[in-house]
Amino acid sequence: MKKVVLYTKDFCPFCHRALDLLKSKEVEFTNVDVTHDLETFKTVIKRTGSDTVPQIFIDDEFIGGCDDLIALDQEDTLDSKLGL
Repeated sequence: MKKVVLYTKDFCPFCHRALDLLKSKEVEFTNVDVTHDLETFKTVIKRTGSDTVPQIFIDDEFIGGCDDLIALDQEDTLDSKLGL
């Protein structure tokens, strides 16, 4: 199984959508809520160049956000990226 990490904010509907997609695939993941953790979020922004959430990583590869995750699923490439 691949290591999946999401950086989210609790009020973000796109974050909830990404989480729901991963849950539907029964994938284990780590959800890092950066709603009140500005230092961690700044570190992620420096790493990706993106200041939006969610920010999704699979095995330390930056996948993108919710739309990117959904696009991978629609292209039938998400399962293989997740090691399913």
